[in-house]
Amino acid sequence: MPAMGNPLCAALIAFVVMSLLITLLINKWNFGAKGYNSTLLDENLSLRRSALIHELNERRKELLPFFISTDDERLLDESGYFSQQHKSFKTNVLDFIIESGMPLESTGPYEIGCDSLVDMRAVDILGSGYTKLVLKVVLSEGQPVALKFVNDQGFDMRKCLEDFNEPLGCHELVSYKLKKEIALLQRLQHQNIIELKGHCVEDTGGGRGWEDAQRRGGGRVTAILEQGAPLQMIQLLQSPWEERFRVCLGLVRLLHYLSQSPLGSVALLDFQPRQFVLVSGELKLTDLDDASAKEPVCQTDADCALQFPLRNFSVPCSAQGVCDGLNERRNLYNAYRYFFTYLLPHQAPPALKHLVDRIMNSTGELSANVNNTLEAFEQVLHVYKSGLHLDRLPPSLLRDYTVMRGMGTSGNGEYRCWPSYSLQGCVLSVQSAREAALMCNSHSQCTSFSLTGQRTWTGRLLASFRTSFSHLVPDGDSEVYLRKTKASGVSSV
Repeated sequence: MPAMGNPLCAALIAFVVMSLLITLLINKWNFGAKGYNSTLLDENLSLRRSALIHELNERRKELLPFFISTDDERLLDESGYFSQQHKSFKTNVLDFIIESGMPLESTGPYEIGCDSLVDMRAVDILGSGYTKLVLKVVLSEGQPVALKFVNDQGFDMRKCLEDFNEPLGCHELVSYKLKKEIALLQRLQHQNIIELKGHCVEDTGGGRGWEDAQRRGGGRVTAILEQGAPLQMIQLLQSPWEERFRVCLGLVRLLHYLSQSPLGSVALLDFQPRQFVLVSGELKLTDLDDASAKEPVCQTDADCALQFPLRNFSVPCSAQGVCDGLNERRNLYNAYRYFFTYLLPHQAPPALKHLVDRIMNSTGELSANVNNTLEAFEQVLHVYKSGLHLDRLPPSLLRDYTVMRGMGTSGNGEYRCWPSYSLQGCVLSVQSAREAALMCNSHSQCTSFSLTGQRTWTGRLLASFRTSFSHLVPDGDSEVYLRKTKASGVSSV
């Protein structure tokens, strides 16, 4: 037994030693692999960060031509903590400012800033998209406004995080669309562009360190705008022709302004009804982040082509290598595609149909520029407001009606007509009592109508048509026209 113990003991010792050696080798290999992987991760992170900083630099360069005031410079300088940690970011931009020699002018303060947002009350979400979120809010003093800021759950933010994995840097990158919009709203001021009430840049807390800046979200930018209602094309299609014409007229006036704006000819690259809102019936452009203030550059005429699903157009390439007029033509044809086609011809007054058809043909073929188109719209407006298209209405139309001035009606028997200014009855726009009588004669249900002095945006009167009423009541602002041949349902005067 003692003779056999020595070899077993030696073998056991050898096994333990070998195990220790293998363990040490494995640990050494793992340590080396971890170090190698760590180096790769660091290099990957550095490359991502460099790429993100490059994107931020490019966005800033795109914005600089639009910025004209010290407040605008602050909007860039306080854009967040991420860029402030990298000297190359600010240096590159300063070099660009110096090289471009761009003057910065003051535009004056806006009435609403960050302090005004304290104690605001959120009412509703007006819209959300790839980049931005818009809230309907009421400020503490009761003023309704719209707040627009970066949508942290939007597509652009998610895509940036996938590419760069830098929450703070991505927030800055995505916010540049909003900053561009603020800058454009400061330069482009028109009755058919939403009014910028102010903007707010939250304090970035630049000296608090990277982790704290990430928690704070950098310099969150908020645009403070006048409040409008999202454009609902289905509802608009059901509205009176006069209101639809108003939308189209406002759009043409806007495009005329954009064709010769302070920034040059501006193209709306994302031209959709969702880019617009209605403010008291007036169409206003509210989304400008995809606007371009440069005509496309070209080498040949083929570079100046406009391609649409059903039509193609082009302009010549100028000697300066620019597609002059392409922005204007793009805007005008998109107006025809998305607005005029649906809103303008349907139920246009018969006497104006030839003028409306002329507009539809010229814009559909782009045979007229925006100046000619605006002149054509203004002509329609003039004829419609003045009643020139109704000159041939005979005075005898009113002979079949008894008029009672200073009186209104109660206990009305209503009927519906389309399109009406009222969902409960038949209320239409008329130039005069004569035109109202013509309309009443064409409605089999109509026995009377009233004019109250209420007017539409064109100055035309609103007439209420009805089948019957039970009483006449004193009303100094109203006139009741009772159809003689159908006078019935009146119990007392």
